Amino acid sequence: MATTAELPASLLTGDNAAYVDQLYTQWRHDPVSVPPEWSSLFAGLGVTDDGGSLSAGSVPNFPRGTIFRSATAGGVSPVDAADAMAAARRQTAVAQLINAYRVRGHKQARIDPLGRQTITPHPELDPGFYGLSEADLDVPVSGRPLYGVPEITTPRHIVTRLKRAYCSGFGVEFMNIGDISQKRWLQERIETLQDTDVLDREQEIHALRLLADAENFERLLHNRFPGTKRFSVEGAETLVPLLDFLFEAAGKRGVDEAILGMAHRGRLNVLANILEKPVQAIVSEFEGGVEDGWTGSGDVKYHLGYSAVYTTVRGDEVLLSLAFNPSHLEAVDPVVEGRARARQDRRGGDAYRHVMPVLIHGDAAFAGQGVVAETLNLSDLRGYRTGGSVHVIINNQIGFTTSPKDARSTDYCTDVARMLQVPIFHVNGEDVEAVAAVARLAAEWRQTYHQDVVIDMYCYRKHGHNEGDEPSFTQPLLYDTIRAHPSPRVVYARKMVDERGDLTQQDVDRIVGDSLDRLEAHLRDDAEYTLDSLARTEVAKLWSGYGGKLSDPVDTRVDKAALVDLLRRANAVPDSFNAHRKIKRLLKQRMEIVEGQRPVDWAVAEQAAFASLVAEGTPVRLSGQDSGRGTFSHRHASLTDSVSGEDYVPLDHLTDGQARFRVIDSLLSEAAVLGFEYGYTLESPDSLVLWEAQFGDFANGAQVIFDNFISSGEQKWQRCSGVVMLLPHGYEGQGPEHSSARLERYLQCCAEDNMVVANCTTPANFFHLLRRQALQRVLKPLIVMSPKSLLRHPECISTIDDLADGAFQPVIPETDADVDAAGVERVVLCSGKLYYELRAARRTREIRNVALLRLDRLYPLPAAELSAELAKYGNVEVVWCQEEPRNRGAWPMMDEWLVDALAGRAPRYVGRPAAAATATGFPAKHKSQQESVINDALTT
Repeated sequence: MATTAELPASLLTGDNAAYVDQLYTQWRHDPVSVPPEWSSLFAGLGVTDDGGSLSAGSVPNFPRGTIFRSATAGGVSPVDAADAMAAARRQTAVAQLINAYRVRGHKQARIDPLGRQTITPHPELDPGFYGLSEADLDVPVSGRPLYGVPEITTPRHIVTRLKRAYCSGFGVEFMNIGDISQKRWLQERIETLQDTDVLDREQEIHALRLLADAENFERLLHNRFPGTKRFSVEGAETLVPLLDFLFEAAGKRGVDEAILGMAHRGRLNVLANILEKPVQAIVSEFEGGVEDGWTGSGDVKYHLGYSAVYTTVRGDEVLLSLAFNPSHLEAVDPVVEGRARARQDRRGGDAYRHVMPVLIHGDAAFAGQGVVAETLNLSDLRGYRTGGSVHVIINNQIGFTTSPKDARSTDYCTDVARMLQVPIFHVNGEDVEAVAAVARLAAEWRQTYHQDVVIDMYCYRKHGHNEGDEPSFTQPLLYDTIRAHPSPRVVYARKMVDERGDLTQQDVDRIVGDSLDRLEAHLRDDAEYTLDSLARTEVAKLWSGYGGKLSDPVDTRVDKAALVDLLRRANAVPDSFNAHRKIKRLLKQRMEIVEGQRPVDWAVAEQAAFASLVAEGTPVRLSGQDSGRGTFSHRHASLTDSVSGEDYVPLDHLTDGQARFRVIDSLLSEAAVLGFEYGYTLESPDSLVLWEAQFGDFANGAQVIFDNFISSGEQKWQRCSGVVMLLPHGYEGQGPEHSSARLERYLQCCAEDNMVVANCTTPANFFHLLRRQALQRVLKPLIVMSPKSLLRHPECISTIDDLADGAFQPVIPETDADVDAAGVERVVLCSGKLYYELRAARRTREIRNVALLRLDRLYPLPAAELSAELAKYGNVEVVWCQEEPRNRGAWPMMDEWLVDALAGRAPRYVGRPAAAATATGFPAKHKSQQESVINDALTT
């Protein structure tokens, strides 16, 4: 430690050295946290800190002396050591108290509108905890580091301001944030919020009008359809002004699109009062009406989505899109994030500033559903970040019939969000000013730091889980309180009339009456309404070019010379790139494939499909666990420099003006990542979007996304998706989870041409399947049973000509020339890698009377192509052979489908017997079973 300036008097005495040392250390950490005179004193030293501390005799050139305080503008004078120590202790106590309120103040915030939560005084919020007596509270101290106070004030004034800031109608958790600048940003705004009115009179009236709109809408539905499920917002009507405040603030700061996701509670009210969906349409849905032009199964009214332009009070337009949502509450979260990211990618640049995801949760679901944590974990990952999501929790303080004490092991339902180190606001849903304040803060935070933010709005649920429930069966005391409690609209009106005198009761009655008149006028309006659920989006224009049937022809051919050139580029790296020695060898081998010296394997066929698509202008996005390299080390779409560690993606550097190729190693999640990619496809019909499971059975973790969105979204909501799921599948003795992708589950969901399920047996067929998926005008999900052993199987090969000039073959006929159709006694139908094992055994045994037909597309079943091939063999025995157990794989559906397709000609099953587990974990047993399957299939 060294000095560059002299003090105007002596420095230290022994007894005071520890105090000055402590004060100096505090000053080094935060200069504004010490009294100004000491800050000036330390700054005047010109100290360069080398890790030491300030203590007696540690600074050269100055004799020992006494402590100093400001006496005149011209210098400092000595004070009594005891007084100095008392002042120092007082100042330190004040600093500790300020910090405690910032950390613990939310514990004493008045956030429960029902007043049932017991607020226990927290000892760290008591001045006495830090040695401050009643007399000390009126002794002048520095107000630092509290914002909004004079340089010199009193501890009593500081405590008063701290309570207003942190223990009023909202509390906030933010001191776990690691970034000091972000913490100070929040501190300044929260601690000075009390210095101005949150709402002016016009804004207060606007908020009251929104509360009246929300309340009247629920009364309308209750009176017209008593006891009918609607999952009303009653008790949480402040959600409507909260969203209004949020979009007003966000629109002011540049947001012009918001993608919303929410479950049932309050959904109809939000549709009516925020997205302005015609009330006539909502009433018609209650009456059982069907929207004109709607095909498919449809869905219940509180699952439906909508899009509309929301015009804020100041005139900003924000396009709101409420996502369709199944009953699996939080499953929509990653879908919304994927939709938002797709829109941002399409706009490019700083589009994250203009497109904002908003997720509206229930308290029990936010704490209880694992997909919430998975989605939060996406928030700052490069392949998934969306510039921050605003989370709004409708905290009913109950989940169905479950109290918080039985629903979570944490103080707050939001504690899972603490992992992100972002602000979490807990706000009283009946304190409209507090709600407005946190909504604005949330929007400003998101637009400033592009991170998530959480608003936990405490409210209550007037009825049971739905309007047909009797909640007092399980919560009698809670519902005694709720029945006696006035609505949020009444509470706010009383506050303005009785407490503040801003309005008269006549003013309130007029506002409420006007709201009801407007609602009834909407219902009386005989004019036809339109449901424009894709308002003014570029995506809507894109979708207008899609339609047709899966059977429509698609030309998937590619000019051979152009394809070879693309593959050369895809397997080259810059001279400056330091490739791993094995990667160098791999690239050399791939070049030999490109030049025709080796046959095309699976990885190169896939690479060729991606390369040709991006060169033609179709963006490709592939994500999943280890997708860059590939779980089986076959893809190597992303290469890592052995020296710098930088990544290089050759497919993203093929030609000028090409479309983007993105390959993303995802977090260890299935549900959130697949949901994200599905959501991405809803906004990018012109992209090829793929999700790859590390092993096929791992898709179990994402089953809710498949069942509720992918397989049925078109039928329920008329929302099409071309998402591709690559599910490694094949029985190689690796146990249950590493064998089966549970093909049976996907086939059981197949109907009405809702998707395509394939199990390709050649690289060329996979190439054409991917290109067909990207180029066809009808969008359907594609489920691919991806191979493992076939990735490097010496006979699972194609040629460049097969890629350039071929087409996808749903049925591949017999290929061995020595199998004469006239001599065939049995036709074995199969799929996937089992074909190669059957063919190898047939060749070894020199069997000529068994033909092998491959179904590379399992759904839609290629009945015409299959019948044409079978006709070559006459009335011979037909066998369906699979390696999966009888109750799994394709057989459970093929048993029915093949009979219909073959005009009653029932095939015989050959495969493993039914089993509880998908596969055995013992290699010897696997081998024995596999041999038995092959023997049964080939023995006539």
